[in-house]
Amino acid sequence: MNIGEIASRAGVSRSTVSYALSGKRSVSDATRKRIQDVIDELDYRPNAAARALKEGRTRTIGLVIPPASTRLTHMQLDFVASVVEAAARADLDVLLSPSGGDHDRSFERLLSGGRVDGVILMEIRLEDSRVRRLQNAKLPFVGIGHTARAEEMCWIDVDYAAVINQCVHHLADLGHTRIALVNRSVELVAAGYGPGHRARDGFTAALAQRGIQGIDLECGDDAAAGLECVTRLLREHPEVTAAATINEAALPGIQRGLEEAGLSVPRDFSLTGVVGRTWAEEFRPPLTAADVPAQDIGTQAMDLLIERIANPAAPRRNILLAPPVSLRASTGPARTGSAR
Repeated sequence: MNIGEIASRAGVSRSTVSYALSGKRSVSDATRKRIQDVIDELDYRPNAAARALKEGRTRTIGLVIPPASTRLTHMQLDFVASVVEAAARADLDVLLSPSGGDHDRSFERLLSGGRVDGVILMEIRLEDSRVRRLQNAKLPFVGIGHTARAEEMCWIDVDYAAVINQCVHHLADLGHTRIALVNRSVELVAAGYGPGHRARDGFTAALAQRGIQGIDLECGDDAAAGLECVTRLLREHPEVTAAATINEAALPGIQRGLEEAGLSVPRDFSLTGVVGRTWAEEFRPPLTAADVPAQDIGTQAMDLLIERIANPAAPRRNILLAPPVSLRASTGPARTGSAR
């Protein structure tokens, strides 16, 4: 039960409930009684962290997203939606701020203007100047992702090295000995994008563990790039019979490229990876994948941030998730013989 639900049942606005609870503004006796009756009926008790937010705060948190010029992936949109929903449950507002490139001034305004009580940071690099800036500003923050020095911040992340490693072992178990990794874009990987580097590490480790060969391909975050990437892969490396990917936005193009090459999934080519559940289930055939729990990650990031705001001196908490590979229909035994 949260303030929004109390407001709905009492027939008043959320701000009226907030005023009645905090005493910041006067509320009529009749309205206060109606609100209190709902609270008593539902046995509502604000949690300790929420109480710690009530005085002298903006009741707004910042969510730093990729630049506005970049199309957000389905997974990124799920992160945004889940953070907004979790903030609403805590009676907090969310201020979206793009960062990177020409948008650094927006990030600076977020920090220096006293607009927010804390920040959730997305798309973190191994070396990320935004983390240093937040630390210098002494503003509570949480990352969806983390830098190379994991201990320096509070974060929640997917263990991309472990899950891509699992994907490769799954393909190797099916007899595939030539496997590709379809990574994120050249620009992101060059900038130190954490998941891209960790996925490559897990991929390389699995190849060595199984004694098989592979190729790492960087691919832009859209269908056109996916089509170009898989077309080039099939032309230059016809011996490759399977691929793992962390680039869900490229999947429609990858699918089209395989179809245009006359290849059937999984009879001729197996595909797996780390993507959001929606992408995995909408792929045809449904994609064998480690499903990123984007909704849960956004919610837990919000919980971590509320803890940091309530008690900035508390030890930093880190959450590393390794979702299992869900077996669907896009992977199968390697075809006997060599190149297509």
